[in-house]
Amino acid sequence: MAMPGDTNASGDIFGGWVLSQMDLAGGIACGERSGGRVVTISVDRMTFIRPVRVGDVLCVYCKLLGVGRTSMKVWIEAWARRQRVGGRVKVTEATFTFVAVDDEGRPVPVPPEQPALPD
Repeated sequence: MAMPGDTNASGDIFGGWVLSQMDLAGGIACGERSGGRVVTISVDRMTFIRPVRVGDVLCVYCKLLGVGRTSMKVWIEAWARRQRVGGRVKVTEATFTFVAVDDEGRPVPVPPEQPALPD
């Protein structure tokens, strides 16, 4: 939830706060796919469409676009649920790239995708 401490002097939520929430969500998605630690290496084409306001709940959705040897590209959208219970509006979107790393921060291969287990 966007709080008063996340605002600029005009009362708008900082774009950097929104970006950090998207980075967290993307890191979780890519960490699950890689089975380990990941780091952000780039953010492409981030476009702010609407503002996020104090009291809005930020909903972040990720879609894995591709997996390279050590990197993963993920499309991330952020939507604001107005005043915790209102309608949702899309506020921004971007493509993030993460790299799988070891404990020393060196790139490591992303393992092949495991087949889904039957129900």
